[in-house]
Amino acid sequence: MEYLIKQYPLESGALEIQYIEEFFGEFPRRKTAAEVVGRLADRESLILMAESALPDDPSTRIPVAYKVVHELRAVEADPKLRDLVERLRGCIDFDGRKVLYSWIGATRRDWRGQGHFRALTEQSEAWAVALGFQEVVVKTKNKFYDMRAVLAQLGFDVVKFERHASGPGESKVYLSKQLLPDLVAGHRSRRTVVHAGG
Repeated sequence: MEYLIKQYPLESGALEIQYIEEFFGEFPRRKTAAEVVGRLADRESLILMAESALPDDPSTRIPVAYKVVHELRAVEADPKLRDLVERLRGCIDFDGRKVLYSWIGATRRDWRGQGHFRALTEQSEAWAVALGFQEVVVKTKNKFYDMRAVLAQLGFDVVKFERHASGPGESKVYLSKQLLPDLVAGHRSRRTVVHAGG
């Protein structure tokens, strides 16, 4: 199977994210276009969407999965990112290294298990390696077992487990993967990447 991936510029990509998150019921609060722009405006970032044909109308393609990654710096002004960096200290080495953060992403329920998220992840890794990033980190909740399984299949290792007072389900799991130069050669998905208009 070949996956169609669209790479978006910031402004139109932020609007697409706001739109597609309406189709994900498990997110308690959806991102707005303004939030996406605010987070990504002054840093290296990538907005990707995978499209697939509708089963009952193969001529119509719709977005079925997305992924947003961005640079994570040793010193951050944004309070949420500053907190994230502090939680990762001792687990992730930021000193003189380019670290990528896998911020948000998901696959629509009816298209899960078909490799769309793998294709997006591999495309983001190819992009990151080309730009000199050395490691990618992601944060999830312990209760998202499907996501944790996908991340394990993609070669991510747990670097920190942060217990939550309300129970293990709400506990946070931090994972990372080294972005080595030969990583891209091991990618399995066949992808066609097109640049969406601005």
